[in-house]
Formats: sequence, C-alpha cells, structure tokens
Amino acid sequence: MQSYSNPEVLVSTEWVDLHRSDPNVVIAEVDVDTSAYSEGHIPGAVGWNWQTQLCDVVRRDIISQSDLERLMSNSGIGNTTTLILYGDNNNWFAAWAFWQLKMYSHKDVRIMNGGRKRWLAEGREVTRELPARTKSGYKVLKYDQMFRAFRRQVEDEMKSPQTALVDVRSGDEYSGTLLAPPGLPETCQRGGHIPGAKNIPWGLACNEDGTFKSPQELEAIYAGKGVTSDKSVIAYCRIGERSSHTWFVLKYLLGYPNVRNYDGSWTEWGNLVGAPVERGA
Repeated sequence: MQSYSNPEVLVSTEWVDLHRSDPNVVIAEVDVDTSAYSEGHIPGAVGWNWQTQLCDVVRRDIISQSDLERLMSNSGIGNTTTLILYGDNNNWFAAWAFWQLKMYSHKDVRIMNGGRKRWLAEGREVTRELPARTKSGYKVLKYDQMFRAFRRQVEDEMKSPQTALVDVRSGDEYSGTLLAPPGLPETCQRGGHIPGAKNIPWGLACNEDGTFKSPQELEAIYAGKGVTSDKSVIAYCRIGERSSHTWFVLKYLLGYPNVRNYDGSWTEWGNLVGAPVERGA
C-alpha cells in the first residue's frame, strides 16, 4: 500500500490524545464556525479566529509577519515547537493556517487527520477551559512566497499546457449559478470560473469521517482531470481557504513539486474589469 509522500505532516487523533500534554507540543483549533472552539475543544488547545487573527484586518492579505509573531508568541509556540492544527469542516481552515505557516517557514507543523469531526465522533475529551500559555518570543526566520500565486502569475500561465488550474469550489460556483456558499459574505460581481480551470471540489479529498483519502484514491481524483505532478499547479476557490486544503493534499500528501495557492481566488478574479470568464460545467 502506497503511503503519503510526506506522512509526517499528519497525526492521528490517538497521537494527539497521547501527546497533548507534551511541553513541546501546542495544539491550535481553527474553525469555519468561529464559535465552535468556545463550545468545547481539545484540552490545552488554543483557538485561532481566521477572521481576525489569521489575516490582515485592514487590507486583504494574509497575516503580517509581526502579527504572526505576536500570535505564535501569545500561543506559547516557539520556533522549535511541534504545532498541531485541527478544525471543523474537514480541517478547511486548519489547512489555511498550515499554508501561511509554511510560507513563514515554521518547520514542524502538522494537521490532525479527521479534525474536530473525528475527535468528537470518537468521544474524546473536550473542555471549555482556556489554556494558560507562557509567551515565547517567537521570531519568523524567513518568509517565502513560493507557495502563493498572484493574479498576474495566473494571467501569465493560464494558457500554458504546462500549468493546471484547479477550481476547488462546488459545481454550482464553478458553473456560475452560485456566487458563494450560503452564509459566507465574501462575493464577486460575476459568477463562473477561470478559462481552462478544472473543477475538482476540495471535499473530494476526504472520507466521510473527515480523514484524507488514500494516496491511490487522491491520485486518481486529480490525475483523472489532467492534474499531474509534472505540471505547475495553481489551486483557487473563493478567498483561498478551500484551495489551501487542496494545495496541502497535492503538495504534501501526493508530493507534487510545484503547487501554489491563488488566494485572491474568485473574489478577486470575479471582480476584475475585463477578466476572461467561462460559465457552465
């Protein structure tokens, strides 16, 4: 049985339960539903709000270096800390946090396979108690944008046979009949998709229990749409969070060498004057 290309980036719920009290392990929960953490979380886990703590709240951008250093320090995370991320909705925003942390070069960051859904389904302990963390004085060692695609790069590469664009949104968003998932406000002026993009919804990478599918199943999903390891892959969604999940799958679980996340995604592209748009399945 083939294993993931980088199996060290995943840990099981059992592993987390055994190591949640280790002094060099910090667990962070990142949820789509920002109220979920307060309803009960893994004992000792810190909670990160994606809307206020993992982005620039003034301009549209990822978290700044100074804000990341403050967040990590306040969470008791040092440069050598093993950081475990998990969340609701099959680790949707946990993957988004993972993507940003890898650009800020945190070495040991992992995702709990199955996320909040699997932890609760197994009846494991949860608490509402907030952990007391000692500030660490965290410092970013290097910032590298190699995992990020910008609009100009997408425009330059979209027609290249060596580039595969992956639209990870739902089929209705891809076709243009829906502008955004229900209840999520970030939207666009026009619906549709970037010309040539293949529609491979992000959720196809997960099993019913929230865990990731096997390498064989994942490879079949993406290779079946022409998204192969010999190509430069750019994933996008609506604001870049679902596509970071697909980026994680392709980059770390399947080991594709050149994968980037276009976090401008459809809220940028669908608002551009004169940008090429395709509609339909």
